[in-house]
Amino acid sequence: MIVLGLSGALTHDPSAALFVDGQLVSAAEEERFLRDKHAKRCWPLHAARYCLDTGGVAAADVDAVAFPFAPFGWGYPGRWHFARRYWYAPDRALNALFNGNRLFRRNRRAILKLMRQLAIDPVRTPFWPVAHHLAHASSAYHLSGFSGKTAILGIDGKGEYATTFFGYGENGRIHTIREFYDPDSLGGVYGALTQYLGFEMLDGEFKVMGMAPYGDPGKYNFGRLISCDGRSFRVNTRLVNTVGLRRYKQDGLGFYFSPELIDWLGPKRVGDEIDDPYVDYAASMQALLEKVALKLIDSYLADVLAENGRMCFAGGVALNVKLNQQIIARPDVSELFVQPAASDAGTAIGAASYVAHEMGDDIHPLEHVYLGPSFTTDECRRACEIHADRPQYKAVADAPDEAARLLAAGHPVAWFQGRMEFGPRALGNRSILGDPSRAGMADRINAQIKYRERWRPFCPSILDRAAADILQTRHPAPYMTLAFDVADHWKARIPEVVHMDGTARAQVVTRETNPRYYALIEALEKHRGIPVVLNTSLNRRGEPIVCTPADALNMFYGSDLRYLFLEDLLVTK
Repeated sequence: MIVLGLSGALTHDPSAALFVDGQLVSAAEEERFLRDKHAKRCWPLHAARYCLDTGGVAAADVDAVAFPFAPFGWGYPGRWHFARRYWYAPDRALNALFNGNRLFRRNRRAILKLMRQLAIDPVRTPFWPVAHHLAHASSAYHLSGFSGKTAILGIDGKGEYATTFFGYGENGRIHTIREFYDPDSLGGVYGALTQYLGFEMLDGEFKVMGMAPYGDPGKYNFGRLISCDGRSFRVNTRLVNTVGLRRYKQDGLGFYFSPELIDWLGPKRVGDEIDDPYVDYAASMQALLEKVALKLIDSYLADVLAENGRMCFAGGVALNVKLNQQIIARPDVSELFVQPAASDAGTAIGAASYVAHEMGDDIHPLEHVYLGPSFTTDECRRACEIHADRPQYKAVADAPDEAARLLAAGHPVAWFQGRMEFGPRALGNRSILGDPSRAGMADRINAQIKYRERWRPFCPSILDRAAADILQTRHPAPYMTLAFDVADHWKARIPEVVHMDGTARAQVVTRETNPRYYALIEALEKHRGIPVVLNTSLNRRGEPIVCTPADALNMFYGSDLRYLFLEDLLVTK
C-alpha cells in the first residue's frame, strides 16, 4: 500500500510523510521549503510534492491520504469536559457542544483542496482521518520495533480535545487506557509558563528546559498550578490555560495565563539573561511536569511496564529530555523509544503508519530520520556559482578528514551532507560542528553564529563504541531525545557539551546510519583524542534548519562562520 500522511490541523508544523508497503521512505516539514519557522497557517504542499517525487510515486498510485485530526460524536467525553471546565467562556463551551467538529470540517476542506493541487483525486483516493493522539501513539509504537505488550504515552498541548494519552500496543493494535482533556493539559501549562518566562510557545519550551538546571526547584511551590492525586489531575484555570476574559493581555496580545499569575509571580520576564527569580520558576515548572507525569505513569502504565519494560512516547512534551531521563531512570523501564519528530510534525508519520497498518501493511521499524532532500556536489557547485556573495570554494578529496582538521584547529564548521533530517534535531547532515574539548567553543557559536541566548546548551554526537563509557549506559540514543549523566572522567574532557547539571542530550552515531558523519568524528578523535563532536542545527535563531545549498549559503553569509562544507565542496570566507 502507498499512504501519504499530511499534517497541519492545528495551524502549525505542517508536514508530509510517505509509506510504501509499510516502509517510511520520505518525510519533510513545510517550514524547510518556505523558510518560515513552523509554517503557521500553511499546508504541506511543497513537503508532499517532495515526498511523492522522492518515493517515485505518481499521484494516481496513492492508496490513501491520512490526516491526524478526526471528528467526534455528540457523546464524546472530551467535548463535555471542555464545556464544563470552560463555563466562564460560554461562547466556547456552547461551540464545543453544538459545533464541536467545526475545526475538522475546515481542515477536511483544506486537505481535499490540497489533494487536488497534488493531482490526487479525492473521489478515488480515500481521505482517512485519524484522531490526533492516536496518530501520536502510532508514530511512536508502530515505528519503535518493539514486540510484545508495550506501554504508550502521549503528552502535548492538545489535539481535538485530548491532551494526554495512556495506552498500550499489542500485536500491532493500539488500545486506550485513559485520556485527559483540555484544559487539563500538562503541555499547556508548560507552554503558558514558557510565555510568562518571555519565550514563544512551540520554541521556548526547550529554553525553559535549558534554563531549569540553573535554578532551585524547591524555592517556589508550583503545586497550585496543577492538582494531582495520582489518578487524575486538574489545571488551575484561574492561573494558566486560560481563555477569553481571563487571559493576561499586553500590547493587544493575549497570553495563556491570567493577571492572577502576574499578581502571584510578578511581572512577565523580558530579555535573554537567566535572572532571579525566573530561573527558579523554570526549575519549579520542570519539577512539576516531572512529578505529575511520573505519578500518572505509575497509575496507568505500571502494569503494562511490568510485562516487558518498554515504553513509547510522543507528543510535544516527549521532546523534554529531562522528563525522559526521569522515565528511563524508573526501575520498571528497560527501554524508552521517543519518536524523534514527537511534536505535531510527526503526526504525518503517525497518521500514515496507522492507516497503512489498518490497510494490512506491516510497519517497518524506524532506522533513521534522514528522510528529506539531498543534493549532489554538482548541484552545490551551481548554487555557489549563482549566489550573490560569489562564494570562494574548492573541491576536497576527503571532506570528513578536512572538516576534522579545521575542527581540531579550533574552528566551527558548517556541515551540509546527504538527506535532510526530519524533526527538530540536526543529526549530522544539517549541522554546525565544533570541538567539544576546546574551552569557549559553545559561547562562540552562541554569540557569533547562532545569535541565541548564551546559556543554551549544545549536544554531543558520540561514536557508538565510546557511548557506554561516556554516558554510563547502553540505552539506545540515536535521536537526541534523551539526556544522560556524563561520566565524571569525561566532564573535563568535553566541557562544551556538558550542561551545568552534568548531563548531556546525546546522539549516539553508528557507521551504518551515517558513515560520512562517523568518519568525521573518527578523524577528529585522531587529532584530539575524543570520539565526540559538538553538534547544533545549521540555522540561526528564529529560522528553520537549512534545506538546500542556497539556504546554507545564505545562513553562512549571515553569520561569522568561516567554513562551510557542501558535500565535497569547501566554501570559505
